[in-house]
Amino acid sequence: MFTNRKAFTLIEVIISVIILSGAILYVLKVHSQARDEIEYIIQRNRITLQDSLFATTKVLAYHKEQKNAYDIIEDRFQIDKLKSRDILKNIKRDIFIPEAMPLSEEDEAQMPFKLKFQEVKLKDKYSAYYFHFSIDSL
Repeated sequence: MFTNRKAFTLIEVIISVIILSGAILYVLKVHSQARDEIEYIIQRNRITLQDSLFATTKVLAYHKEQKNAYDIIEDRFQIDKLKSRDILKNIKRDIFIPEAMPLSEEDEAQMPFKLKFQEVKLKDKYSAYYFHFSIDSL
């Protein structure tokens, strides 16, 4: 006769190990994806800060050209340290400026000024789009 034992069978142990390993693999996959997304966000924020160096009106003069940050901001800031200049010269972007567009065409006849905006596209590993708004008198 069999006695009543308080233990698990081998099949029950194997099934529980399979279930636990599947759950652990899922958690590791989610953790890896979250780490990749955080890394992407950190890189994107760093490049966005660098892109702010190109957010001047001087950038509107360059279309389909590659410029570095030092060329864009050299007339606004006096940078004496060579290391700082080298860092700025290594920050390069391809600049694309489509034609300026009027902000509102229907009210243009009634207004004593003209509103327009220009899109500034900065191409690099992560492309960025900025807008330059201007008011011109008629």
